[in-house]
Amino acid sequence: MNPRAVLEQVGLFLVGLAIVVVTFLTGYYAHAFSGQIAFLRWPLPGLPAGPEQYGLLAEARALVEQHFLGTLPDAAKVDQALARGYVQSLGDPYTVFIDPPNAELESNALSGEYGGIGVSIGRDESNQIVLDPFPDSPAILAGVKRGDILVGVDDKAIKPDTPTEDVTSAVRGPVGTPVTIRVRRGEDELTFTLTRAVIALPSVRGQLVDGQPEIGWIRIERFSDKTAEELKNVTQDLAGQGATQYILDLRDNGGGLVDSAVEAAGLVLDGGVVLYEVSKSEAERTYTAPESDSPLQTAPLVVLVNHNTASAAEILAGAVAAQDRAPLIGQKTYGKGSVQFVFTLSDGSSIHITAKTWQTPDHENLNGNGLDPSIPIEPDPNGGDTQLQAAIEYLLDRR
Repeated sequence: MNPRAVLEQVGLFLVGLAIVVVTFLTGYYAHAFSGQIAFLRWPLPGLPAGPEQYGLLAEARALVEQHFLGTLPDAAKVDQALARGYVQSLGDPYTVFIDPPNAELESNALSGEYGGIGVSIGRDESNQIVLDPFPDSPAILAGVKRGDILVGVDDKAIKPDTPTEDVTSAVRGPVGTPVTIRVRRGEDELTFTLTRAVIALPSVRGQLVDGQPEIGWIRIERFSDKTAEELKNVTQDLAGQGATQYILDLRDNGGGLVDSAVEAAGLVLDGGVVLYEVSKSEAERTYTAPESDSPLQTAPLVVLVNHNTASAAEILAGAVAAQDRAPLIGQKTYGKGSVQFVFTLSDGSSIHITAKTWQTPDHENLNGNGLDPSIPIEPDPNGGDTQLQAAIEYLLDRR
């Protein structure tokens, strides 16, 4: 297996999580809070004059209702639009309103599991939803096969223009609840009634580099509640297979939870400062790497980064660089040094509010700057993995 194949032959992940990944790349997550926040509501429909400060809104609503030729949105859609518009008016790219389907996907990604039937959701050339069941999942045990076209979930028809997040939200639900799906297989349409189970969303995966049995490749997809535990287990498994050197791949990791990144740093660093957190109203807070006995603390190590390495991933990479623990190989990172609180709203949507900033152990604020790699390597335009190859060569030179 060549270096590129190392990345090509990794496990399947939900295509529905692409939306979550895009969200992470803009670096929304830091600390997650859960609560019920009531957004200001006006009597709907009709929207009388209401509070004087919203008079312009009342005028616009009255004119739309009087003259608009099409169908007016329902109250819930209007309410979400008002919330989204208010948050956008703040002009902060990281303070955002997330609608219920995407908020659910984000919550699942950070918790590391969800209630569902265990399928990867993709699309074919006709944009139809194609299923690929996970091993030992409710879907595969019921008879769902790879390549089945999803055409319905309960009473909801699934069409080529149905958004992926809507499909994912329909299939997922509380563990132990039933869901009926309809699939098309060739000329036949089949119906399966399944019971949702706990489906794991691993954030860490790894394997030995083929041809280099002493080098373990470890990729962290995101920083969820379970990342540190998964990183520890993957590392121990690779060490048991003979790995003595490691490549930690943080490319395209858009972040996650601050606490998770700090815990992961404890597996890579032998103590020391991981980051400083700063706010207007509180004293500077120092996060240090917790104690551990991970092989990653002492084994030869390199870290891969690129332009999409952001937020919590930059926290870990920045701490590694500050301690000269390992070189950063690849491209300059995204550059996101702010901290968001995440609140759940009453309708299942969420709001992300920029509340703090963080700095590297060198007191560097990465906002708009990013981390410079120790060894700059640009991607191969022909599709080869030059960064991974550079990491392998670096480790081989130090044996």
